[in-house]
Amino acid sequence: MKIICIGRNYVEHAKELSNPVPKKPVFFMKPDTALLQKNNPFFYPSFSEDVHYEVELVLRICKNGRHIEEKFAGNYFDEIGIGIDFTARDIQADCKKKGLPWEIAKAFDQSAPIGKFIKSSQVSDLSNINFSLKINDELRQQGNSRDMIFSFNQIIAYVSKFITLREGDYIFTGTPEGVGPAKIDDHFEAFIEDEKLLDFNVK
Repeated sequence: MKIICIGRNYVEHAKELSNPVPKKPVFFMKPDTALLQKNNPFFYPSFSEDVHYEVELVLRICKNGRHIEEKFAGNYFDEIGIGIDFTARDIQADCKKKGLPWEIAKAFDQSAPIGKFIKSSQVSDLSNINFSLKINDELRQQGNSRDMIFSFNQIIAYVSKFITLREGDYIFTGTPEGVGPAKIDDHFEAFIEDEKLLDFNVK
């Protein structure tokens, strides 16, 4: 199992971080040790003082494929969930400044909490999915899949040109604007439409 993450897939998020809007999907990887499941707590890492949250829709790949045509890409996922892409922003900024890869800021243990999944067949319109994040009962992020620069199918087609997708892989599809710092004792709740699928604490 691997975790593939799409960066800068919402225009306003790219702008809030002063990043250019990409012409092609930007993706990076997290190892399986980044996965945090079953609403277990996220333990704030000792190596960072500025860990940011990014709420994202997550696809679960249901069969193996490579060089997948966009028109067939919808056959390669059957469930949609929600997750958090935690980022050590201070470490990421230092790596970028030095021109170094910044996986260290994205791929650390527990940096990819995910919640429950729903069948994609239950979603009436995959291009119109509302999702949101509350922290301490305060709305921090909200987005809709219609605002994605690259659709689910475009992401799958593009990534599969370079990396074979396997059953059980996860694709984090990008975050909307509103990212910010997480703090110890924060309570995270993430939703697709009105259904809460992820609920955990920061310790």
